[in-house]
Amino acid sequence: MNGVVFRLADLAAHAGAELLGDGEVRITHADTIQDATKGAICFLANSKYRHYLSKTEASAVILSREDAAYSRTAGLISDNPYLTYARVASLLYPVSDLAGGVHISAVISASANVDPDAWVGPCAVIGENVQIRSGVRIGPGCVVDDDSFIGENSRLVANVTICSGTVIGKRVLIHPGAVIGSDGFGNANDQGAWVKVPQIGIARIGDDVEIGANTTIDRGSLRDTVIADGVRLDNQIQIAHNVRIGEHTAIAGCAGVAGSTSIGRYCTLGGGVGLSGHLEIGDNVHFSGQTLVTRSFKEPGYYSGNLPAVPNGEWRKTIARIRRLENVMQRLSALEKQVLADKSENNSDDQA
Repeated sequence: MNGVVFRLADLAAHAGAELLGDGEVRITHADTIQDATKGAICFLANSKYRHYLSKTEASAVILSREDAAYSRTAGLISDNPYLTYARVASLLYPVSDLAGGVHISAVISASANVDPDAWVGPCAVIGENVQIRSGVRIGPGCVVDDDSFIGENSRLVANVTICSGTVIGKRVLIHPGAVIGSDGFGNANDQGAWVKVPQIGIARIGDDVEIGANTTIDRGSLRDTVIADGVRLDNQIQIAHNVRIGEHTAIAGCAGVAGSTSIGRYCTLGGGVGLSGHLEIGDNVHFSGQTLVTRSFKEPGYYSGNLPAVPNGEWRKTIARIRRLENVMQRLSALEKQVLADKSENNSDDQA
């Protein structure tokens, strides 16, 4: 509970949804449809949970027109219940505002330019020639290294590291533990020993991007690593050097994108997806979770590429059969040749 109270009719107007039932219903918080109590608003985005409509104690439900026929409570009708819920929840749970200023324990270089309206929190470190614009919020323990730029109203929650030269756009939200602009994995082999390749590009983050906890985005090796406007990156994602991600693409947790791969606009990558390096992924391409991508996909579509889990004994039998495939193919090829030879011999006999 956060102390705010809204009329359901006001929430409908704010979210652009159609009101169902009594607009005077008071909403104080959000909850799940199965656990909600009086004063709560919840959403139904998957019809397999429709049976909860007859049981929920919520004061209102956000749902589709089709599901509204089964509801016994007030609500909001929407073509996209989850989107409507996002707008309602943002009103119910606004981000707390901070006045500009610098905590006494923060360390800020004399050459840094920090807007008076920005907030720099406890134990944060701001390096040489850093530019921090109006409305920026630098949380506790963050490091913004030399020559970096952070645009208006962006927020580093806590313990975020922004490495030298990084450019962060406007209204960017970066969650705890993220590292932006660290060196990419560049190494040349000298007779078995590794020689580090200088990483001289930077990381560029567009406007309205969200970057999850402990996600890492490497700087470019020669050209820049670029995350375009509106991209959403979940927790614990690895984005390697020179990767380019197009506008409004979303990538779920534990995915990894190897160096110099380009991903288009409006793409989605499920959890644990792995992309090899130097690939080209077009616009509106979607990969299901755990897919291994080793070639370019330029055409829009939904792609999958991994085997689902099965009992261990069945998996071992499958692997054993795969290992025998070469032998089976050789035998099949020999049989085909024999059949063709026999057919040729029979044709010769018929002609004689």
